[in-house]
Amino acid sequence: MMRFGNWVSRATVLCTYSRPCVSTGCLRRISPNVLSSVRPPCYREFSNTAVRNVIYTSPIPDIHIKEESLADYLLPKLERFGSRTALVDNDTGKLYTYLELKDAVIKVASALHRLGYKKGDVLCMCSTNSTEYAILILACVTSGIILTTTNPTYTPVELARHLSHSGSTGVILMKSLLPNVKEALASDNVLKHKLKNIIVVGEMEGYESFSSLLNDDGTCFPENLTIDPNEDVALLPYSSGTTGLPKGVMLTHMNVIANLQQTRPQLTITMDDTILCLLPMFHVAGLIAILMGILKDGGKIVTLPQFEPGSFLKAIQQHKVTLLYMVPPIALFLARHPLVDKFDISSIRSHVCAAAPLGESLCLEYENRIKHPICQGYGMTELSPFATLDTLPPYHLGTVGQLVPNTKAKIMCPETGAALGPGETGEICINGPQVMKGYLNNEEATREMIKDGWLFTGDLGHVREDGCFVIADRLKELIKYKGLQVAPAELEDVLLSHPGVQDVAVIGVPDERAGEIPRAYIVPKPNSKYTPEDISKFVEENVASYKKLRGGVEFLEEIPKSPSGKILRRILRDMP
Repeated sequence: MMRFGNWVSRATVLCTYSRPCVSTGCLRRISPNVLSSVRPPCYREFSNTAVRNVIYTSPIPDIHIKEESLADYLLPKLERFGSRTALVDNDTGKLYTYLELKDAVIKVASALHRLGYKKGDVLCMCSTNSTEYAILILACVTSGIILTTTNPTYTPVELARHLSHSGSTGVILMKSLLPNVKEALASDNVLKHKLKNIIVVGEMEGYESFSSLLNDDGTCFPENLTIDPNEDVALLPYSSGTTGLPKGVMLTHMNVIANLQQTRPQLTITMDDTILCLLPMFHVAGLIAILMGILKDGGKIVTLPQFEPGSFLKAIQQHKVTLLYMVPPIALFLARHPLVDKFDISSIRSHVCAAAPLGESLCLEYENRIKHPICQGYGMTELSPFATLDTLPPYHLGTVGQLVPNTKAKIMCPETGAALGPGETGEICINGPQVMKGYLNNEEATREMIKDGWLFTGDLGHVREDGCFVIADRLKELIKYKGLQVAPAELEDVLLSHPGVQDVAVIGVPDERAGEIPRAYIVPKPNSKYTPEDISKFVEENVASYKKLRGGVEFLEEIPKSPSGKILRRILRDMP
């Protein structure tokens, strides 16, 4: 046993290796004021007899996770919290108590089964956040119907592919998206004949409305449904698609229930908590972590369909939000936008950011402005979604925290396959009950992602001696400059500390001599007078020589990002 404080690493034998591991170098998040003294990547050489397999575990003891269906897990909780408020639509004021929510869920599930949908059928939802969206999610997962979710900004071509690939037999959507669905169906005759129903949230002549489902008497709800929690798929969200086409992630009932239980020790929710559901419900964070994660413990959810600065801040103030889940663009907004000072957001007791790592400089800036630390978590759709959390004091600045219970991790050298020790950077691999069943109709991608029960995340990071994980970057997004590795996230952290930079993204661009060189895309602060040359010089003064912005600095009005806040570097790479 190797012990570092209250954190335990268990070591067993894995393999023998002797050549240098070039991926264990300086890919760590380092404060900007010391970056200039960093040496080029260090090489760590092990003897021919050196063998090890370092496995990291949670400091929190494993918990018992009962094998049951989501109906057995969720419906009694809706009953238990009775007349307490469960859902509030911020825009319309529509409100559901827990008992009213349970009644609505049973009615919608019954109506869907009356329409012919049965266990294993796939139903697609395409909408922004709403109480109807929440009801549909719960109706599907408690009645055996597999719910797949789509981004409401999809083009008809993207939507047609999603509907076809997921095997959807019906679609429920907000009525403003009906033209997109009709165009998608017009482009695919097979898909057109496969869909049983198009159900519209709102009233639209010629189409069944969601409100008609709510008028069902509930008698067709499948009371005695047989579910295998470990095998039967409950949800089919799609991965971000930042590399390749989006893939359908098969999450079982057990995947979802396990992660809801795993996060409980580090994310304490009470009946007095109110959370603003701004993160989209089509994303795994809104779908599981917020919707089910709050309802399981009796909290109140306020739905917000989209981010608009004024309505976002007004909602926090009006509903006295106590828990805020956010992504990096929201954290950046709260840390810097002058409008924030005009609203009272002091009710928030817990500030949690995930989807992409925040650097130390932005974390400090946030805490100085909001007077409360921002906590981070790490996960992905394929992990249902969380693997680590840093939500309990003392907080660990610049890290994503420690593993949640019932979870193991390895840091693997991408070049040698060796398991690495504390402080050594490699690919993060996760093992636990939250690991997805696999990708839908894509066995090859599943085999590449899951090996011997370990999910290879594609994210680079290291473990500190206190057991906290630090994310360096995506493995495939690393910039290779003359064989040396440059992490875009590290440069982005440095650039965000510049007084003239509002937002930033860094990519590698091809170079005949060096292979790749870093280029920065900058959103300047309003009225900033700094030039690209000024910013390049600032970086040069704060990083090692091989990390300089040799690809230049370009100004943009906006950095392209996914709804979950991840930088879409492929769009930047395709720019002329």
